[in-house]
This record gives sequence, C-alpha cells and structure tokens, in this order.
Amino acid sequence: MGDKLLDGNRMFLETEFTKQKEYFQKLAQGQSPTTLWIGCSDSRVGPERITGSRAGEIFVHRNIGNVVAVNSMSFATVAEYAINHLKVKEIVVCGHSDCGAMKALAAGKEGNDAFIPLWLNNAAEAKQRLEKRGAPAGEKEQRTALEKENVRLQLEHLRAYPIVKKALAEGRVTVRGLYYDLVTGTLSEVT
Repeated sequence: MGDKLLDGNRMFLETEFTKQKEYFQKLAQGQSPTTLWIGCSDSRVGPERITGSRAGEIFVHRNIGNVVAVNSMSFATVAEYAINHLKVKEIVVCGHSDCGAMKALAAGKEGNDAFIPLWLNNAAEAKQRLEKRGAPAGEKEQRTALEKENVRLQLEHLRAYPIVKKALAEGRVTVRGLYYDLVTGTLSEVT
C-alpha cells in the first residue's frame, strides 16, 4: 500500500504540473493572488476546488467555522500580508452547509473539548441574533440560517480590523460573504 499523499503528488507531477510547467515555474518566482479567502477547515470545502481557481489565485486562511476572531494575531498577520504585500482586491468570508462548528454552536454542548468551545465564542453572537429574531422552523433550516448568520457576523469582525477598515476606506479592497452548499455544489452570496 502506497502513501496516498505522495502518490497523489506523483500523479499531480505527471499530469497538471507537467502540462502547465511554465505556469508553475512563474508561481515559483512569487504569488499575486487577487482574493483573501477566509474559510472553514472542513475537508469538503477546498477553496480552489469549489471556485475553479488555479494555484496562486487565492490566498487562504482557514479555521474551524470560518471565524474572523476578534484581536487574533494570526488573522491580523494574514490580513496585513494579504492587503499590504500581496495587494489582494477582495476578501471573502465563506461558510458552508453541514458545518460541524455551527452544529456544535447550536447544540451548546461543551463535551470533553477544551479549545473548541472557547473558539466558538467568536461565533456565539450569530446564535444569539437568530434566537432574538426567531429561528426558522426545521432543524436543517435553522442550521442553514446559523451558518449564514455566522458569515455576516464574521464580516463585521473583519471590517473592524484596522488594516481592513483602512483598505476599505481607501477603496483598495472589497469584502463579501459566500455560502457553499455541499449537496448542490453551489456557491452563493450571503447578504
């Protein structure tokens, strides 16, 4: 039995890399992505795959629940580099259906996890907003509403970062929310 990752890399080298050698050689000299993508770590929602993008087109920051944590050194560093050095033009926060983080947030169960509940505090307001408004009927509809409300909340967190706020004011970047449906494969705007 071979190593799935190394075998996959050999297949990549023999096909895509070889066929697009000039493109990959150019990428080896530097990157110039146009989008900073803030997405979930979920293995089913790889940004390049679901958007049909090529290597080098999207600068990616992924974590549990596509969270833009308030006062995160990690995120602030990513945003600063993307905006000031890579000169991205767009920042996307992308949520998705069947999100385990949003399921955990909705259930409110601590379980044996030490860090996940603390991390999900960055999304708790999305749940509170839905409860205040009155969540839709049906478990699936409630979960979808929470997943989308979380995208809206994370966009607010994003816009509060000084580097993002400045870039928005100067017209250097735009921000938007997207939602990926695992069942249909559709990516749509979150307004």
